[in-house]
This record gives sequence, C-alpha cells and structure tokens, in this order.
Amino acid sequence: MKTLFIHQNFPGQYKHLAPAIAQQGHQVFALGESINLETKADIPGVQQFGYDPPKKLDNPETHVYLRYFEGQVRRGQQVARALLKLKRHNIIPDLILGHPGWGEILYVKDIYPTVPLIGLFEFYYRNKGHDVGFDTEFSLRSDLALDQSCSVRTKNINNLLALEAADAGICPTTYQKSVQPPEFQHKLSVIHDGIDTTVAQPNAKVELGLDNDLGPLTLNQQHEVITFVSRNLEPYRGYHIFMRALPQLLQQRPNAHVIIVGGDHVSYGSSPPNGKSWKTIFFEEVKDDLDLDRIHIYDRLPYKKLIKILQLSSVHVYLTYPFVLSWSMLDAMSCGCLVVASKTPPVEEVIRHGENGLLVDFFSPDEICNCVNQVLEHPTRMQHMRAKARQTVIDKYDLKRVCLPKHLELIQKTFQKFQDIKNS
Repeated sequence: MKTLFIHQNFPGQYKHLAPAIAQQGHQVFALGESINLETKADIPGVQQFGYDPPKKLDNPETHVYLRYFEGQVRRGQQVARALLKLKRHNIIPDLILGHPGWGEILYVKDIYPTVPLIGLFEFYYRNKGHDVGFDTEFSLRSDLALDQSCSVRTKNINNLLALEAADAGICPTTYQKSVQPPEFQHKLSVIHDGIDTTVAQPNAKVELGLDNDLGPLTLNQQHEVITFVSRNLEPYRGYHIFMRALPQLLQQRPNAHVIIVGGDHVSYGSSPPNGKSWKTIFFEEVKDDLDLDRIHIYDRLPYKKLIKILQLSSVHVYLTYPFVLSWSMLDAMSCGCLVVASKTPPVEEVIRHGENGLLVDFFSPDEICNCVNQVLEHPTRMQHMRAKARQTVIDKYDLKRVCLPKHLELIQKTFQKFQDIKNS
C-alpha cells in the first residue's frame, strides 16, 4: 500500500503513525511546506516532498470574513500543484491522510478522485455554546456580536468542504466529534493521537536545576512544585485566571515554587491589545503581588524537558475553554500528576472529580487556590488519584497499545472498502 500524508508542518500529529506504517513495509510519502520540512529530521521509510508556501496578499477589497479562507484556498492551490508534480512522477497513493486546518486537502480529490481520503478534524467552530462567548471578559460589545457570529460561521467554509471531500475522518476526542455537523459525524471515528506512556511516566528521582537571583537551585519531589503548561500563554487556556490565583496561592504556600511553561504568541482567539502579549499583560497585572524568586517561567521547551517538569510536579493546573483538549494534560496524567483542571466539557471527558483528578470552576481563582492548597496539604492522601490518572491514560490513550492500533485498523478498513468497490 502507498500512503501519502499531507501536513504543512509534517509530521505534526502524524509523527508516530507515519513511521508505524513504514515499519509495516508499506511505501510512505509525505507532503509539507518546504521551509518547515527543512527544520525536521528525516523519518526512516518516509519520503518527504515540499511545496512552496502561498503568497501572503493583503487585498483591502477582500471581505474581512473571507481573508482567512482566502489563505486556505491559496495553500490548497499550492498543495494541488505539488500533487500534480507527484502524479507526473507516477506517485499514485492508495490512501491519503491530511489535516484540513490550513486548506491543504481542499483540492486533493480533484487530483486523486478515486483515492480514499482520511481527514483529521480537530474542531468545528460554533458561534455560541463552546469557545466563542465562553469568557465574558473578552466578549465583544453587543453591536459587534452579530458581526462575530457571521465571521465564525464563514470561518467554517474550509471545514465543510473538507468534511464533504473526506471519505473518513478522525477526531481526537468525543467532545471534538460532538461539535462537528451531525450530518457528517457518521464518517468520523474518535481516535486520539496517543501518549507514549513509556516516556511520560513517573520518576521519583527526578531533579531540575534552576537559576534565579538567589543563585542556583535544584528542585526535586521533596519540594512543593506547582506547574502550568500551555503551547502559548493566553486566555483560551486560562492563563489569566491562573495568574490571578497566584498571589493568594503563594501566600498560602510560602515554600512552593511555580513553574510556568508557554510561549508569548497567540494559538487561539483574538490578539492582545497594544502590541503586547497575553503572557506579558497578565504577568504585569499581578507581578507586584508575587514573590518572583519562586516563579519560574519558560518559553516552549523540548518534550523531554517538559516531561521532566511534569514528573517533578506536586500539582498540575490545567484550564481550558470548551475547545480542543491539550496533549499536555494527558502527558501530566501519564506522569502521575495530581491534575487540578477546569470543569469544562473537553476535560470532563477524561477527568472524574475525586477519582483521577480534581475539577474546579474555570473562572474562580479562589476555588483553584483552595483545591491546590488541599492537594499540597495532604499529598499522600491523594496518591490513589495520581495512580488512577496514569491508569486512565494507559487504558484509553496509550500510543502503542490503544491509539496506533486503532489508527492502523481504520486505515486498513478504509483502504479495503475502496478496494472492494474497485473490484466489484
């Protein structure tokens, strides 16, 4: 079987699946944006091809609702041109897997109309009831609410076209499937990308060296360590709420250290005002009330160092809007963290309060403080929750035993279905 992966930042979510298919003896190809591929290591058994990034045009005549989609169309066009080149070199895949988020699979069926296509569908935007309007602190004025609603609806053009084109699809969680249009849900299977629980695992001997104004400091599991992780530190992941909880939390826990990991860009939602980052805005809001010698902030880290921090954690705080679930929460659970998380739908799918973690009101710094303080006050009493958290990930999200087999089964099933049609 010849399999083609399409992802602008390949391997992205396919970093385990692509080599797993190659290891089975199949031919595997990948198509991604050239500049991104240049920064990545080669994957054994995967032949990679690049496409030129689309030109960025800022045409004032383009309606504001359509600018996002225009970028997706331009990227889809670049991918189509690259696919035509592959076709001319007689590369005809038996199966294609692609992420629709950036428009890359818009025109796949125009190049390979009879090749089955499996899309990775992370989120379908809704103008109410999910991420939009959840946090009233960032809600628009009433006279702009209709404009936002129309803009969100238009933003789904690419998603709808991808859902229509795909022969099958994958959603990482049941919640993410539930927000997709009901008429397409029969195509979609719930399969998470998977957590390597042999890497993300507890380590009682872990140590982490830090440098601060007081000199070198080495933390281990004898210290109280509160962790907070997000790809970027922004409202969608509750960074503002966590920062507002810190002054009270550090006052209650005079020996605790806080490790915050995340970038200062925007992954989701609106950009911050005045050219500042959300990371800076909410840090400056509370910095005068913090003991800065006990706050340790990192930008994005290599995965191995992130795991080390999670292994060190006494309590891990995870907050999110009703949106895509972060890998980091499952990594934390797999490392045996006691997770204090927001009582929001994507989290509630995984964490059961008092059984494998603790749930709090997303908007309540007081409740977060009380819950974290409770964990740190009685760490051994909650050991069963740490063990149950790891077992949850092993049972439902383990990369090698659960998720990869499900992915491979869906691929074989989809491929065989088309073979049967072709041969009938």
